[in-house]
Amino acid sequence: MIKRELYMSRIRPFIGTELIKVMTGIRRCGKSVMLELIKQELTESGVSPTQFVSVNFEDMSCSHLQTAQALHDEITKRAAETEGKVYLFFDEIQEVKDWEKCINSFRVSLDCDIYITGSNAKLLSGELATYLAGRYVEFVIYPFSFGEFIELYRSIAPDTSVRQCFQKYLLSGGMPYLANLRYADAPSKQYLHDLFNSVQLKDIVKRNKVRDVDLLERIIAYVIANVGTTFSASSLAKFLKNEQRTVAPETILNYIKYCCESYLFYRVKREDLQGKQILASNEKYYIADHGIREAVFGGNMRDINLIL
Repeated sequence: MIKRELYMSRIRPFIGTELIKVMTGIRRCGKSVMLELIKQELTESGVSPTQFVSVNFEDMSCSHLQTAQALHDEITKRAAETEGKVYLFFDEIQEVKDWEKCINSFRVSLDCDIYITGSNAKLLSGELATYLAGRYVEFVIYPFSFGEFIELYRSIAPDTSVRQCFQKYLLSGGMPYLANLRYADAPSKQYLHDLFNSVQLKDIVKRNKVRDVDLLERIIAYVIANVGTTFSASSLAKFLKNEQRTVAPETILNYIKYCCESYLFYRVKREDLQGKQILASNEKYYIADHGIREAVFGGNMRDINLIL
């Protein structure tokens, strides 16, 4: 298990405080592992594992806890049976209806330290801002950096040079699970393609009730093909109009926003704008993991200037 010290060094100062630690990021990027690393660190500091209460809401055995009241009752009961401070770990908390009320109640009524993960940026908007404003710290978790990748890849292929590792990284990306597939080309591409489909269906289409799925898929394909280039919704809308498809620029921007909220894309704003130019929407977008781009679109080596 890679230690991911880059993130642990940021989280460490908040361990044991009353602030809620929120870890967000694209599906399968290693958020659950971060919870395990925090547990490991707590255990090494003398905390007993009996003080840990962990719930993974993607596990069917926890489906009965997917309402605020049911979760509140279960955790309150388990906390009462635990001696000393209780450490609460909730994985994929967005599956629980009205979860923010429940988490706020734990923070107020229990002697606890809370850690939660989620795969959607909406986790920290709307209701949550009201209930937990100023009471949480957010850490966005990304797939492996090249430094983390090379550490893991060399445990599988010890004699690989840095150059060969970098070429593999450009094609495979940094999704942690690929190590279990020993970075074999065909299984890795299949896994990344299915992961992309899962994010698109569960985190974008279903969560945002997107009706024109075909248009969404075309816009996603366009952004993936043109990562790192300036994006203009109005010019894309004009092009689609020429193709006999009337789409408002606002619709295109909303679809891109949904992709950013699911952490499939990251928006990079221009820093050289002043005055009214700041209102222009000519940003650049990058995909969360370039391995997904290779699996879905291909051409990472050809478009290396965009990937880097």
